[in-house]
Amino acid sequence: MRSIWNGAISFGLVSIPIKLVNATENHTISFRQIHTEDGGRIRYRKVCELEDREVSSAEIGKGWEDADGSIIPITEEDLSHLPIPTAKTIEIVAFVPAERIDPLQMDAAYYLQAGGAPAAKPYTLLREALKRSNKVAIAKYALRGRERLGMLRVVGDAIAMHGLLWPDEVRAPEGVAPDASVTVRDKELDLADALMDTLGEVDLDDLHDEYREAVEELVAAKAAGEEPPEAPAPPSGGKVLDLMAALESSVRAAKESRGEEPAKDKGEEAEVRSLPQRKQSSRATPKQTDTKKSTSAGTQPRKAAAKSTSATKKTTAKKAAAKKTTAKQATAKQATAKKTTAKKTAARKRTA
Repeated sequence: MRSIWNGAISFGLVSIPIKLVNATENHTISFRQIHTEDGGRIRYRKVCELEDREVSSAEIGKGWEDADGSIIPITEEDLSHLPIPTAKTIEIVAFVPAERIDPLQMDAAYYLQAGGAPAAKPYTLLREALKRSNKVAIAKYALRGRERLGMLRVVGDAIAMHGLLWPDEVRAPEGVAPDASVTVRDKELDLADALMDTLGEVDLDDLHDEYREAVEELVAAKAAGEEPPEAPAPPSGGKVLDLMAALESSVRAAKESRGEEPAKDKGEEAEVRSLPQRKQSSRATPKQTDTKKSTSAGTQPRKAAAKSTSATKKTTAKKAAAKKTTAKQATAKQATAKKTTAKKTAARKRTA
């Protein structure tokens, strides 16, 4: 890999010669601007506005625009005499835990390559010290005409450096979060947790830029004189569901895609939209009165039902008492008849 900067790491009194190498590369598809009528290239030319002519790169320098619009020329010699100790040095200023670094500060990434055999020993020493301490090094360095902040960490057997934004270059998230107070129910959180568990983890190596691949297919088809591939139809908007229903559908769809459970009621895909909140008006008091009336009206049938139940119970009790009385009278009549029969029998015996 080609180095973009040569210098040294300043680690206390230890100096480690290194080369700075880009750790990332950009695969973004870039287009040229053309004249749509004839396909001619559109180019930007650097023109001096005073002489109204195009100038070459050798004739172009730097200038600082003052508040009144005047330009103050700044030469490379002027910049080279600035008292910056980091002009050719990555100066380590501290060692901190990695979690102290806000990911919002992360910028470009570089590999620090040992600059020859003399750098092997101190380079390895710094790498192993970072490993054992579980810390990262905070450093200052100058690149492309400005001083920058960096973070050194171990990646495999190499030392990598992430460019960091200065703290005052990171904006505060003011006005980003919702203004209205929102209450999230435990059931909604449980469904969100279930969705997160179902989606699980992913191997980042399996992710790729599908848009770039589609653009490459389009370019290849047009270059070959073929019809460009048709884009898939966009998914149709489904039923408007509330958040709970959308979460449940998402969990079910995620499980089905992983084959964890059979498909159930495959309908239209849910489209999550915010449900409008009901507005409170001055009619709230009459509605409450109506509610009381309806509640009172609903209570009257209950009372009527209770009265009919009580009446039924009383009627049943009376019938049972009447049956008992009838049974007692029948028993008494049978006893009287038996006594009369016994007396007649005894009188007949005496007569005989």
